[in-house]
Amino acid sequence: MKLHSDCYAVFFELLNPNFKLLMKKYFSLIITFFIFQNFTFGQDIIQHVEPLNWWIGMKNPNLQLLIHGKNISTYTPKINYKGLIINKIHKVNNPNYLFIDLIISPKTQPGDVKIQFENSQKSSFNYTYKLLKREKNSSERIGFNTNDVMYLITPDRFANGKSENDNIISYEDSLNRRSLTGRHGGDIEGIIQHLDYIENLGMTALWINPMLENNQPKTSYHGYAITNFSKTDPRFGSNEDYVRLSKETKIHHIKLIMDMVLNHCGSEHWWMKDLPTKDWVNFQDSVKTIYSTHRRESLHDPYAAEIDKKLFADGWFDTTMPDLNQRNPFMANYLIQNSIWWVEYADLQGIRVDTYPYSDKTFLTEWGNRINTEYPNLNVVGEEWSTNPSIVSAWQKGKNNKNGYVSNLKTLFDFPLNNALIGALNGDDKIWEQGLSTLYQTLSNDFVYANPNDLVIFPDNHDMSRFYTQLHEDYDKFKMGMAFLLTTRGIPQIYYGTEILMTNPKSEEHGEIRSDMPGGWMGDTKNVFTNTGLTSKEKEAKEFVTNLLQWRKNIPVIHTGKLKHFAPTDGIYVYFRYNDTQKIMVILNKNKESKTLTLSKFKEIIEPTFKARDVLNNKTIEVKNTLNLDANSALILEIF
Repeated sequence: MKLHSDCYAVFFELLNPNFKLLMKKYFSLIITFFIFQNFTFGQDIIQHVEPLNWWIGMKNPNLQLLIHGKNISTYTPKINYKGLIINKIHKVNNPNYLFIDLIISPKTQPGDVKIQFENSQKSSFNYTYKLLKREKNSSERIGFNTNDVMYLITPDRFANGKSENDNIISYEDSLNRRSLTGRHGGDIEGIIQHLDYIENLGMTALWINPMLENNQPKTSYHGYAITNFSKTDPRFGSNEDYVRLSKETKIHHIKLIMDMVLNHCGSEHWWMKDLPTKDWVNFQDSVKTIYSTHRRESLHDPYAAEIDKKLFADGWFDTTMPDLNQRNPFMANYLIQNSIWWVEYADLQGIRVDTYPYSDKTFLTEWGNRINTEYPNLNVVGEEWSTNPSIVSAWQKGKNNKNGYVSNLKTLFDFPLNNALIGALNGDDKIWEQGLSTLYQTLSNDFVYANPNDLVIFPDNHDMSRFYTQLHEDYDKFKMGMAFLLTTRGIPQIYYGTEILMTNPKSEEHGEIRSDMPGGWMGDTKNVFTNTGLTSKEKEAKEFVTNLLQWRKNIPVIHTGKLKHFAPTDGIYVYFRYNDTQKIMVILNKNKESKTLTLSKFKEIIEPTFKARDVLNNKTIEVKNTLNLDANSALILEIF
């Protein structure tokens, strides 16, 4: 650099007899040189500081900084900032790490905190850490709930709003739309450009598969092999773009839900090249990868062997996904603070936790407690992919588990009901315990849950075949399924493209299931956002789903009313959503022919003569003792 060469010239000129004049001439340059050297020295040492910043006024006054840099443990950090003190400094196996425990007093003011690092060789450098002021009422934010319907997006496959970030230097996995496992170019800008579409559908919450950095050599599009927990993948955009998305969703009355991964990271995560401790990840010293058994039952099984529990929770989810050891207190604190950081930084209204039971369950309790302490009204939904209600319910907050486990997780995905719905629509109602009876039986197990109304219900998601494919592309069954999901108890979630009958006809390969949303790319001949090129059935399905969603949005009894159902008979299933002022009657008829339903069976909840609005056909009807049901249909009656 020119600064360095100029400084070398100074020493030659110092031999000049006019020493004092030269000193005066070059004094400022010499000082600048040493300041520059000191600054670059510090910047060269410190490679990572996390969390990236923090806020005053958090309910928990404690903050632990992870400092990563060459031989950083040979330095002693000092802080002189009113109301902020260093409580403890931790050194670990790797000299390239320090963990600093800070206490932030209630009187601390926002500002730039100068952390001075000194070592025994008398060298020192400063690092500036920002303490920010919290947004007003940040702790009182309202999470997603039964009023909402959430829309699930795989961002790489939804819409390409900015082609400039399709390929990024130093990110090996580049654009390849011809590959099912390649990156297709969807990004944050593409989502922002179509928020009006999502709002007009009737969606009120948005769950997006992870958008954090996945700098993996291949198959990085899905987002679940995170290589930096504090950085948005630049192929999706920047952290600032993600904050802009959050602000835009609020304009469209949509709650933003972040998909978080606590169980594992990507094999190319920066710390995997320089691990802090000998137990940062599970089976860290194993010669070969030890995979999870995926035997989720083992955590609840009263007869389970300890080795089965360990292999389930500690085994790696995948070769490229090292399993994080949350029993390490520094790792646990890092993950908890990172989750809180994103809620505060991006103003989130919800969290979805991937592979929830695979993490250490003691850690999960503490993670939930810390989240709930800071944000008592925020909602978190965990993924426990089990079709056994007893397994799912064991993770819900308020459940009295026989093994004594206490959970702080309010909401879970209702995989049992999802499985039952597919079985109900595809099954033979003439066979005992098949067909619609599976819905009735599964809902009758709701007594095992602390609160079944808080469960997220869904027709499909990014990891399973498309709903329409699972129904063998039977449109009548599709309509019955959507009518059920948007009127029964729980919080509905719908995967992008379900509204236009998207399918995966060739395979169950995830890349095909997560196919591109039509119209999300320039040059698409089919466009869901403008209806261009859609078939008449796709348009009809989209209108059907939209009308149902928009209706549900304004019907409180569907959000919070009670549920009463009657055992299915002859391929007909009837249930009610009701409160003190309103009743909704829903009838599913799976028969291939029209049927007449006698209403005397339901007299405990409704008189056999009444007026109602037929929601799906938008007309008023008068009912006297019987109802005529169309073949293979759903009927939703808003009773006057």
